Amino acid sequence: MFSFKNHSYNLYNTLLVLSRNSFFYKTVGLKDSFETRIYLMFIHFSILMIIFKKKGSKLDQKSYDFFFHNIEYNLRELGFGDVTVNKKMKDLNKILYDILLKIDNKKDINNSFELNQSLIIKYFDVLKGNNNSKYTNFEKYFSNFFNFCFELSLDNMLKETINFKN
Repeated sequence: MFSFKNHSYNLYNTLLVLSRNSFFYKTVGLKDSFETRIYLMFIHFSILMIIFKKKGSKLDQKSYDFFFHNIEYNLRELGFGDVTVNKKMKDLNKILYDILLKIDNKKDINNSFELNQSLIIKYFDVLKGNNNSKYTNFEKYFSNFFNFCFELSLDNMLKETINFKN
């Protein structure tokens, strides 16, 4: 019925593996839930899209479509009905764009990235507070993720992202 292209399907699986990294749950102390994993996938995905833009390219629409198709499929697997899935997908799309548009405080600098702390706290309230070492670890992880992916060629970035180690 549906045909998946490997690179798009693998992008979803890669983002899923990255979002399940025990670092987020043990070191940072995030709650292990469907929403947390989705938000983490969106942050990783947004960083990849930002890198493509900073390098003068775009992530293809098919990758985006298959990414969301896989999320929709998983919602249905969890037992949600058509009306609920449609509402959740609309809400998740808004959340992705919120993250994508606000995550990088250094939008105009080509090879630089700075995590927007207020945006992160909006989705992960456990990271609130001054001198929060959990937020510092979270920020360092995504800064390293950006730098790792930025060094990859655009042709190999989606495939090689899975090799990132924090």
